[in-house]
Amino acid sequence: MRKNYLSIDVGGTDIKYGLLDRAGNLTYHARLATPDEGRGPFLEVIDQIINKYLGQIRGVAFSIPGTVIPVTGEIKVGGALPYLDGLNLIQHVHQEVDDQLIVAVENDGKAAALAELWLGNLHNIKNCAAIVLGTGVGGGIIIDGKLYRGMHYQAGELSFIPFKNGKEKYGVVGSAVLMINKIAKHYNIANINDGLAVFERINHRDKYAYKVFKKYCWRIANLILSIQAVVDLDRYVIGGGISAQPIVADTIREEYEKLVERVDLADIRRPTIMKAYFENNANLYGGVYNLLLKVNNEL
Repeated sequence: MRKNYLSIDVGGTDIKYGLLDRAGNLTYHARLATPDEGRGPFLEVIDQIINKYLGQIRGVAFSIPGTVIPVTGEIKVGGALPYLDGLNLIQHVHQEVDDQLIVAVENDGKAAALAELWLGNLHNIKNCAAIVLGTGVGGGIIIDGKLYRGMHYQAGELSFIPFKNGKEKYGVVGSAVLMINKIAKHYNIANINDGLAVFERINHRDKYAYKVFKKYCWRIANLILSIQAVVDLDRYVIGGGISAQPIVADTIREEYEKLVERVDLADIRRPTIMKAYFENNANLYGGVYNLLLKVNNEL
């Protein structure tokens, strides 16, 4: 009997996948490189992953960068992977792999928020958000206990928010990858994506590394205050690979406190700012929760 669900988290660098049951137990997970040759090679990899587990799974849950129409499974804007534009993953899986599989598709930032709402640090919080720090800045906003997608399914696309009078946007100034690259280049670290080496310097308060990191956290604090002024949430969780470092959420929270004092908002109620429970695996869990909501007609 098929009891498990296959969750596939598509990123600009890697595709992570894993098997979960409906209680959220992750029994297996792995990753491989995301093809950069275009849609054809990408779909070949996806089909191979699904076919490997066909006899064990009831459905497939995708989390994908870009604008996703969850009801139809269509990707309108592929975000970090432009070759996904216009692809309908539900249709593809049913036509090319198995038309009996339950298939659900969700934006990666929204999937992270769903994971935290289901079993993580947003559980039982009615009004809250997840902010995912990676190549850009992803997000998911929960209003009255439900994921808010927006009229055009673009709510939570925090990378679009302008910075410095519109000269830049948060997809760049809020990029954890670019922050790590900048510090790594300064210290001549061979692999500019070596986050562990960079955070070793940040945690030791090396002057340059800590200065760049604090400025980065100040920017994210500004972003949270902008969101807070509009939707007045109770809690924010900070996700993405760098969230495994306790100093990240702690420093963002400290910078937020300084910011509200500086702009004379000291009497405004502060939201809780904390680390996401699932860190970099959130999308595997959130994808499956999104699928379960679809099965229950709750999308």
